[in-house]
Parts: sequence; structure tokens; C-alpha cells
Amino acid sequence: MTSEVLTFSGGRLPLKRPGGGHTLRAWDAADEQLLEQVLERCTPQSHPRVLIIDDQFGALTLGLAPFSPVSFADSCLLSESLVINAPADLSIPAPKSWLEPPEGPFDLVVMRIPRQLDYLACLLRWVNSVLAPEGKLIAGGMIKHLPSHSADVFGELVNTREVCPARKKARVVVAARGEDTLREWPDFWRGYRLSSRYELSGMPAVFARAKLDIGSRLLLPVIERKIADLAPGARVLDLACGNGVLGLTALARNPALEIAFADVSSQAVASARHNVLTAFPDAVASFYHSDGIPEAADRYDLVLLNPPFHEGGVVGDHIALRLFSQVARHLSPGGCMLLVGNRHLGYHRSLRHYFGQVRQLDADPKFVVFEASVQEGGRS
Repeated sequence: MTSEVLTFSGGRLPLKRPGGGHTLRAWDAADEQLLEQVLERCTPQSHPRVLIIDDQFGALTLGLAPFSPVSFADSCLLSESLVINAPADLSIPAPKSWLEPPEGPFDLVVMRIPRQLDYLACLLRWVNSVLAPEGKLIAGGMIKHLPSHSADVFGELVNTREVCPARKKARVVVAARGEDTLREWPDFWRGYRLSSRYELSGMPAVFARAKLDIGSRLLLPVIERKIADLAPGARVLDLACGNGVLGLTALARNPALEIAFADVSSQAVASARHNVLTAFPDAVASFYHSDGIPEAADRYDLVLLNPPFHEGGVVGDHIALRLFSQVARHLSPGGCMLLVGNRHLGYHRSLRHYFGQVRQLDADPKFVVFEASVQEGGRS
């Protein structure tokens, strides 16, 4: 992991991108434009209260450090990035998340525009509740990653004051707050009924919150068969849990499991916790807002995984490979992982770098289900 230097009118920032490999940079042109727009419009000496939403890898939080901003992010990768990138003599408070959102009012909100339209609507409604009456919202993103109809959502929910000229394929919008908040929004929670026993709900940033994704649909029967072989009290982890559908399926089959849920998204963790407490209030369950498996976590008899293959605008298997390595270190003797993955990603090859035994259990034209275990003599 090497540093590259972000140069802007406020100075120079050496930045590393955790877990992103040597070819992925820790900022983009949208970060550059947001920094410049803020610095053109206000100064730290005016003492505005500044909120930064969904900074990715620290460019905005560190670039605007003289403003003493509050950072609020769905992804826990920001916390890790700030630990890596913050200068030793700079004290940066830990970012807030949806597990404990910050309180307003804020004079200035600086926001990365998300890729999902529902999540954008969620953020703008929430901004309306924390932005001061005369405050400004400065929001930006890469044009190719802006959700379709995003201009309509801005027009509906906030008062757009300026659409800045596009530069380096990035777009920045300046707006004042609108009237609609999350309190009046019925779509904050959306979900589906998986069985007669329980429903699953998800917040706007959660993958497949409104219907069961087809990869998980292929994996669920395999989970039910495997859970039948586990003893009461067995330790199970739903990794990259989303709304918790895999772990909830395990609990429905064996409520005596000791189960954990982990996700990089705080909205996913909050959604999984909501679903577990609603359907299985007596379950022995833990919840981790983490980039994979926390190092301090115990070993697991079974890990359930439907790995994401995109991180922001970057698509690939780098997230899955990182998770495979973590799982191999956290399996109990005799434990295994059940995984569903897109067929074109070729996980049958990469899994063998981390696990001594890999078996294909099911497949359809798009997805493949594997069981992977670390046996004595296998790689870990």
C-alpha cells in the first residue's frame, strides 16, 4: 500500500487506500472539486460547523481538517483510512455512523453523492433535518457514478442554488435545505417476507433490501442443510451480512446457534440487528460494523458469505480475496465456509489459495455455491 499525493489549494495530502491494491487511488476528481468549492466559499476563521458525509478514504476529512469537521459515514473504511492517513500530530475524532448519527445544526454539509438513488433520497432528507436554516449543502460525485434521476431527487428534496461546471468528469451541486425529512418518508425501511415466520427489512444503503437477491436464493437451501448438522451453541458468522438474510435463515433452522453479523455498512448492521431482534429476540447474537472479521473475534464453526464485488465505482474480486484470507484465519478446526459467487469471477481458483479443501455444492447459469475448509496441511 503506497501513498499518492493529493494536491489542492489547501495543501498537499499523502493518502493511502486500505485494502485497495496498488492500482486504486484514495481520492478522485469529485474529492478535488468538493475541497476547492468549500475553500472558495468559506474559511476556518469564520468558524462554521462543518459536517462531511460519506468521505471515502479521508481526502475530505483531512483536507478540511482546519475546519474541525464532523465526519459521518456509512462505511467503516473511513475509520481505517483516517488511522492510516492522518498525520501523527493531528487529532481526528472517530467518524460517526448510522449506528449513532451526529446531531445538528451544521452551517455547511459536504457530501459525496452516493450511487444508489434511495440512499441519495435518504441522505438529502436527513440533511434537511441537520442543516442550519441559512446553511449550505455542497455535494459532488463522479458523473458516471451518479444515479439516474439524481437531478430530480435534488430538485424535489433540496433547493438547488448552483450546478458547478463539470471538471475532470466530476460534478458539484450547491444547495440550501428543503422541507422533507426522514420523519415523513415511508420508504426508509423496505423489505420482504422470507417465510411465514419473519420479515426482513433494510435501510436505503443495504444491498437487495426490497427483495431476495438471486445469489442468496441459491445459497439458502444449502445453509439449511448444513445447519442441521451443527450442534446447539455452534458459532456461525454471517459475513458481509446486508440485511442478515443468511444468518436469519440459519437461526430459523437452529435458534440455539451463537451467531454474529458483520458488514462494512452501518446501515446493513443496523438492519440486521433490527431483523434479528424482531424475529429472534432471544438469540445469542453479536453485530460488528467492520471491514470483514474483527481480528479480536473468536473462531467460527461456519461462515456464511455472499461477497460484494464492487467498492464504490471499483469492480473486482479484491474485496472477496481479503475476506477469504480473514475467514481462513478464523475458522474453528473442522469448520467451513459456505459461499455463493458470480460464476464469471472464478472463485473456484482463488479459494484454493486460502483453503485446503474446496467443493462445489450447487450452481446455476449465473452463480456457484462452494464449501471451503482449512484442513491440516491446507493453506491459511
